[in-house]
Amino acid sequence: MWVDELGDDAPGQLVTYGRRSYYKPDPLPPSRGLSLDDDFYEMLSEATFWLGQLSGISRMVDFPAVLYTSLLRKEAMESAEIEGADIDFNALYSYETQAVDADSTPDSWSSSTDTTKDIYEVLNYERALEHGIDTLDSEEELSIDLLHRLHEQLLTGVPDDRVDTDTIGAFKTTPNHIGDYLPPVPDAVDGAMEALLTYYRTGGRYHPLTDIALFHYQFETIHPYGDGNGRLGRLLVTLQLHDNGYLERPTLYLSEYFNRNKQTYIDRMVQVRKTGDWESWLSFFITGVRHQAEESVIRTVGLDSLRQQYETEYGDSAYTADQLACWLFEQPYVTARMVAEQFNVEHSTAYRAIETLQEQGVLEEVTGQQRNREFRATEIFEILERPPETY
Repeated sequence: MWVDELGDDAPGQLVTYGRRSYYKPDPLPPSRGLSLDDDFYEMLSEATFWLGQLSGISRMVDFPAVLYTSLLRKEAMESAEIEGADIDFNALYSYETQAVDADSTPDSWSSSTDTTKDIYEVLNYERALEHGIDTLDSEEELSIDLLHRLHEQLLTGVPDDRVDTDTIGAFKTTPNHIGDYLPPVPDAVDGAMEALLTYYRTGGRYHPLTDIALFHYQFETIHPYGDGNGRLGRLLVTLQLHDNGYLERPTLYLSEYFNRNKQTYIDRMVQVRKTGDWESWLSFFITGVRHQAEESVIRTVGLDSLRQQYETEYGDSAYTADQLACWLFEQPYVTARMVAEQFNVEHSTAYRAIETLQEQGVLEEVTGQQRNREFRATEIFEILERPPETY
């Protein structure tokens, strides 16, 4: 590890461990006062404002759960991509659609291909996040037990070649490392994590968003699990935002910002460990929250406007095609069989309805096949998949 690069203000020490030394971070809060300038506080104010806008819209907009699920999945996919997964909405919805057509569930499908392995990771993230929110809503506090349950949900069912540990749902039992960085060894993890959770549960010292940023750095630095630390750490950001009243629903996909600025995301945390440069890390993190909150507002408003447009154009009709157009906001990825079953019509009628919406640009075929074709809501996915507009 970078022994010669550890500055006097580094918030941790190197502890000899066999032939190597591991990094033992000082507990939060930082021992020196943070030098946060006016630009930081302006960004913090903007982040708080946009989170408020997002939470308000989440309460006001009458969205089917599937659209919030799509925003949640965007966070899950972006987080998985940071760890090397290659996944998109098409692959995920196609996987589930095929399961519906086969009268099975995604959990029962084989995970033999790289794509299905990536899908398992995304679906696990989604379930873990939902479980975490339900748990916090039931007035259970953030605890080591909850972290273990979330970790188990993240990694259960993920193929062995995707998991670098035999310990799932518990802290690591053997040392791990990230490149030349050796995090706290197993014997040092319990104390470090108890101190971190105590800091959070007792209200921290700074603005809640600042404390969440400090928590994320500290968690990733402790690296308490044998695998899955990055995914769990990013999931905890969303849970803490919800726990602190900033998110009505999990519609902030902060991992998109981290993914698009992956090297900076890593470098800023490394610089804290080496030199104690908390300010650069905090500025990066809060800037990400600010931008992604506005991005979520833009997408939510766009989806709601589109839903209202479809209701005006198609909502009062008894034609299957028109009913299907409105149903896309509950099921944006369909097959003819799904349409036939949903509206209790013949397959030929379902196909005609799909073809009508294809001609209108509402649906598009995504497989390129003549049989077993799948269709997705063109404009809905255009909104979900478009690149960021604010950075």
